[in-house]
Amino acid sequence: MTLNTIALELVPPNVAGGLEKASEDAAKVLRYSAESGLDGRIRHVMIPGMIAEDDDRPITMQPKLDVLDFWSIIRPQLPGINGLCTQVTAFMDEPTLGERLAKLSAAGMEGVVFVGVPRTMNDGEGSGVAPTDALSIYRDAVANRGVIVIPTREGEQGRFNFKCNQGATYGMTQLLYSDAIVSFLSDFADSTDHRPEILLSFGFVPKMEARVGLINWLIQDPGNAVVADEQEFVKKLAGSEPAEKRRLLVDLYQRVVDGVAELGFPLSIHFEATYGVSGPAFETFAEMLAYWAPDRRT
Repeated sequence: MTLNTIALELVPPNVAGGLEKASEDAAKVLRYSAESGLDGRIRHVMIPGMIAEDDDRPITMQPKLDVLDFWSIIRPQLPGINGLCTQVTAFMDEPTLGERLAKLSAAGMEGVVFVGVPRTMNDGEGSGVAPTDALSIYRDAVANRGVIVIPTREGEQGRFNFKCNQGATYGMTQLLYSDAIVSFLSDFADSTDHRPEILLSFGFVPKMEARVGLINWLIQDPGNAVVADEQEFVKKLAGSEPAEKRRLLVDLYQRVVDGVAELGFPLSIHFEATYGVSGPAFETFAEMLAYWAPDRRT
């Protein structure tokens, strides 16, 4: 079973004013979809379960609406669109996590990415269920079990293979600002028979990134030369005029799609507008999908 989807990430709004903001976000999705020609094309929204992270986060984390609460508000406003989400497992014991996953499934979440501890903690820390254990424990409870794939991270090949052995059915990439995923998946395909679905993640970079630096912070990996190059590309995108920015992002999209399309992995597309959905973001996403899309195979 594959998702075969175009998914749009929507971050839950802050608890304060959350109801109004959630409804506004849903209305923006409908409006920008219609204006960009993507009406009816987005099949899922991907809602991340937000937890507090490093103190140096460029935008301070405020208490967010729970995934289920946010989804219950926007779902009636987005007909024909289903849900995907991330779920932090490392702070829930098995019964609590099992109950949570049952609620997510009952609410129409068709895929769940199991996420571990934040960067301030080491793998294996946390009193709850490790994501790799959750993949096998809840194999029968969650049909589409996802993991995060960071193609630039050291040791990621072995990490992803282990997660597939544990029962992962799809991998959602970190935001891609280079074509490193091409060599990563090529090598992975050569070394294993696993062919999980891959959600290729692409993110729009508005001008405010030059001032705030949230995307730069999200993809950071100090000492990693490939990530340093990606951060430079993000900086270039932030400083580019709209037409040039769109050209650069579409070119990256084409290189990635061309590089991975024949490797045997089912492919879906995941779009993120890190600073909030906007007309320019949707126009860029539409141009990407005009080149290739999982729902049209062009």
